[in-house]
Amino acid sequence: MVKQTTTRDSTGIRGLDPLVSGGFNRDSINLVVGEPGSGKTIFGIQFLVEGCKKGETGVYITFEEKKEKLYEDMLSLGWDIKNFEKKGLFKFLEYTPEQIKKLLIEGGGSLDSLIQRTKVKRVVIDSITSFSLMYDNELARKESALSLFDLINRWGCTAVLTSQGKNVGGANVMDSSLEFEVDSIIILYHTKKRGKRVRGIEILKMRGTKVP
Repeated sequence: MVKQTTTRDSTGIRGLDPLVSGGFNRDSINLVVGEPGSGKTIFGIQFLVEGCKKGETGVYITFEEKKEKLYEDMLSLGWDIKNFEKKGLFKFLEYTPEQIKKLLIEGGGSLDSLIQRTKVKRVVIDSITSFSLMYDNELARKESALSLFDLINRWGCTAVLTSQGKNVGGANVMDSSLEFEVDSIIILYHTKKRGKRVRGIEILKMRGTKVP
């Protein structure tokens, strides 16, 4: 049996971590794809909360969520994000896609300074779809994605990017400008069977990991 030497960052999701050797590869960039209501935001927050419990600082970057509403919703799941924030372990940042585009042009700007200064270990961007829609062709989207990935790699963080997926013929379709660049792809599903909502998770890709 080959000894597992890669350092892993647990997602905190009990049903997922055992399937992927304990979590995401440290310093990797991971894409979580799903339709509205599939649990992408909860996935991202749980990943950050898991880090906070271990004393790791996490940053949640959003284009859509409102802080007080998000904190209230997560409290109902037992996650007191406000308490983690008071301890300096959780940082909520709301940007417009245009602001992120400007930060990339500036090489990270104030966001880069914040993450370096506070020694952030985990980053969630929710969702990358809004940012990708700013570019009207595949080449521009890919170039912007590569710039973003270069920035994340410079931070030395484990990152989760959420993306809106479309269900076409039963399959979730994602932005191809991201598909080949990320280290892993997790797809979240929710379908209705016999009047009941059934949720599922698929590990489509994970580099350096033997997936069952």
